[in-house]
Amino acid sequence: MQRACAVVTGGGVLVYPTETLYAIGCSGLDEAAAARVFALKNRDHSKPLPLIIAETEQLSLITNWMPDDLFELGQRFWPGPLSVLVPTLPGLPPQIQDRRGLTSVRVTPHPVAAELARRTGVPLVATSANISGKSAVARPSALDPALTAGVDDVLDVEPWPRGGDPSTVVGIERPGELTIYREGAISRAELEAAGFAVCQPAA
Repeated sequence: MQRACAVVTGGGVLVYPTETLYAIGCSGLDEAAAARVFALKNRDHSKPLPLIIAETEQLSLITNWMPDDLFELGQRFWPGPLSVLVPTLPGLPPQIQDRRGLTSVRVTPHPVAAELARRTGVPLVATSANISGKSAVARPSALDPALTAGVDDVLDVEPWPRGGDPSTVVGIERPGELTIYREGAISRAELEAAGFAVCQPAA
């Protein structure tokens, strides 16, 4: 963990476990490191990099937008695999933002990922540790050597990711109303049971 933290704070790129899948990431505040993640994954630049944090207090590193619905979602589903779109603070790396200036963030329940974000004091880029077009993985033995050869460290400690669906991605469009951009580990039914009206994005 000490070595992994040094990689992140030193501007490096790391492979590490999350609650769903193995991730490749870096400091979400480091533009050069985020650019390396794009290059290593051969990722489409129209797909911004998602972020994870250790606790809701770290939201202030990413956004100053704090509607009641964001806190309601956090109370219901964080820590957990629900990513919420929020507007970014000025000056954050373009690689983490879409064309509207939004990034997705979640509070991770994975003890290793959370400790990494807590110790480094930064939001972490957390995109699946695979070259784009290839399968995401939940065990270090399944990581692609072509990807891991280009990173600065691989944090292959237990608990392993549980596998299965990736995080669900939602946007808060209006008070009490969510748009699902990707349905994953948190179902639409669970969001509706929490009292939110849920819709799909416009075509």
